[in-house]
Amino acid sequence: MLFDKFQSMADFQASLAEQEVAPFGAVTEEILSASEGVVQGRKVILAGTNNYLGLSYDPRCIKAAQDAAQRWGTGTTGSRLANGSFAEHQALEEEIAEFYGVNHAIVFSTGYAATMGMCSTLAGPGDVILMDGDSHASIYAGVKLSGAEVIRFKHSDPEDLAKRMRRLGDRAAGQALIIAEGIYSMLGDVAPLQEIAAVKREYGGYLLVDEAHSMGVLGDSGRGAAQAAGVEADVDFSVGTFSKSLGAIGGFCVSPHAELEAIRFCITAYIFTASSSPSVIASTRESLRIISQEPQLRKKLWDNANRLYNGLKSLGLPVGPTASPVVAVAMDDRSATIDCWKALMDAGVYVNLVVPPASPSTNFLLRNSVSAAHSREQIDTIIAAYSGLKDAGLINPSQAA
Repeated sequence: MLFDKFQSMADFQASLAEQEVAPFGAVTEEILSASEGVVQGRKVILAGTNNYLGLSYDPRCIKAAQDAAQRWGTGTTGSRLANGSFAEHQALEEEIAEFYGVNHAIVFSTGYAATMGMCSTLAGPGDVILMDGDSHASIYAGVKLSGAEVIRFKHSDPEDLAKRMRRLGDRAAGQALIIAEGIYSMLGDVAPLQEIAAVKREYGGYLLVDEAHSMGVLGDSGRGAAQAAGVEADVDFSVGTFSKSLGAIGGFCVSPHAELEAIRFCITAYIFTASSSPSVIASTRESLRIISQEPQLRKKLWDNANRLYNGLKSLGLPVGPTASPVVAVAMDDRSATIDCWKALMDAGVYVNLVVPPASPSTNFLLRNSVSAAHSREQIDTIIAAYSGLKDAGLINPSQAA
């Protein structure tokens, strides 16, 4: 039957209901601040929001959104190619291009649409895409639609990428698109972009970097992992989202290539999607200004990230390879992971529960995202909650991955 393929998910949802937990799509009834809210009836520290700089609740961004709604209305009711291109959309494109030091930018309605749209359009039949095996679902969706030959290289393995580029021969120079991410969203590891860029310089091709989780987080001015690695000149296309550091919703692509303006009119995810509401565009513009002018937010974010990472690591928990605003604890037992998620909620800490295939392996993850808005005391409360899991026998190194 048509629905048979969904039975395993239905069974999983039923088991969660029996345990009286709802880790997926947990409902937030009230936002108290950028770092606190009421989730499913409990006041909690928000440690699973990706609100890296806390700007979703910044009064300046809220005021910009309110003013824009008053002036422009609540929505555009059309795509950018129909009736949905407002002056504010063009202004944001100009500003984000300037932020990245390039001349061309496209603003999308979601980050997913930006990444999927670019990955489905840049390469086509006869071309080849070389993508990191742990790429985000939006990248996988895009390359599947592209019609290009798709080759996966081992996660963050420049040598494997080089081997596969060599095999392409002459095709590597002009028909290959390499795709990597800045910070990988599940474990928080940073791509070795210096080495990946070196492969591109040796064999040719084009490089697209998804800076969704690294924009606003890495780099001297917050442009992301490519800036931090000193390889921006090697990046042909940078894509990202407004829903992380910028605290809104939407996405972008920036490029030094003038061809981006022609590519714009070939991206179905752009052509056939209603444009972002004026309030979203206005708050994003204000957030971009704040990121440009207030580097102390990044410093506070990294102080918090290092504090949480080191605190969980000192408990003997299996965290990612390096400190990052994404700090995930990996476990190999689904039931134990769910029990831990529930216990964290009971302790007043909301984190993300990640299960395969969303996780990059067969592991189950308790995924924490850190914000500049978190206080030192809140970070210590999160660490104490994990310590409580150990004391209660709910988690220990032998249960973890």
